[in-house]
Amino acid sequence: MDIKDFLIAEGEKPLDRMPTDGGFMSIFRTVACVGDSLSSGEFQVLNPLGDYVYTDQFAYSWGQYIARMSGVKVYNFSRGGMSAREFMTGWAKENGCFDEEKRAQAYFIALGVNDLVNQNQEIGSIADINLQDETQNAPTYYGYMGQIIQTYRKIAPDSKIFLVGMPFEPHKERFVTCAKQQREVLYALAKLFENTYVLDLFEYAPPFDEEFHKTFFLHGHMAPTGYYVFAKIVAAYVDYIVRKNPKDFKLAGMINLNVPMLENQLD
Repeated sequence: MDIKDFLIAEGEKPLDRMPTDGGFMSIFRTVACVGDSLSSGEFQVLNPLGDYVYTDQFAYSWGQYIARMSGVKVYNFSRGGMSAREFMTGWAKENGCFDEEKRAQAYFIALGVNDLVNQNQEIGSIADINLQDETQNAPTYYGYMGQIIQTYRKIAPDSKIFLVGMPFEPHKERFVTCAKQQREVLYALAKLFENTYVLDLFEYAPPFDEEFHKTFFLHGHMAPTGYYVFAKIVAAYVDYIVRKNPKDFKLAGMINLNVPMLENQLD
C-alpha cells in the first residue's frame, strides 16, 4: 500500500482515476440529488401506437447507482422536465425536498438543460443573487440556482454542494452553446458560495457524441447502462475533489450533527 494512491498525482485531472467503490464519495452518509430527468433515471420508450412514453425510474438514476456502489443514502429531489425555476417556485416545497428530516451532508444540483435549452430561461448575472434574502433573487437562472444553494445552506449550513455541469455533446449545437453558458454560471456560483464545487463535465467528461448516444442512450434519454456510466463519472469526480482539497473534507462526518466543537480544528 502506498499512501500516495490516496493523494492527487502531479498533473492529474478529474476522471483520470475511476474508483470501483465510489472512492471518497463514501465519506458522506446522506446525499441529495436535485435535478431533472438525468437525476431521475428517466426512460423514454415507444408504446404500441408509436408514441413516446417517459417514466422516471429512480432505482436506475445515477444517484441510486452511487448509493449502491458506495453505501451512501441518496435522496432523489428530481423529476423529468425539472428546471431551477420550477423547483424553487413550489415543486420542491410541495414534494418535501426542504424537509428537515431529509437534510443531507452533500447536495448535487444538476439543473440547466430544461432552463437553458428547452425553456430559454434568462441567464441573468451574479448580481441577481441577494445574499441577505434569497427570496428577493431575480427570476433568472442565476437567481434560481443561487436560491437553491441558499435554501439548502439554511437547512444544512456546513453541507458540501456539487454543481453538475452539462457534458459536451458535439452533435448538438444548441446544447454546446448552453453548456458553455451554464459552465460560466456554475463557476461564478462556486466562487460566491463557500463549500461549493463544480463538476465540469463539459471540460473533463468523455464527449457525449453520437457513438456515446448510440451505446448508452434509449431514444432521447439514457439507458440503464448510461446512468451507470454517469454515476461512475460523478463519483470519480467527487473522489478527485476530495483528494485535491483534503482539508475541506476533514469534518465531513460532523455535518448536520450539531455537535459543539472547538475552533481551529483544522490547524
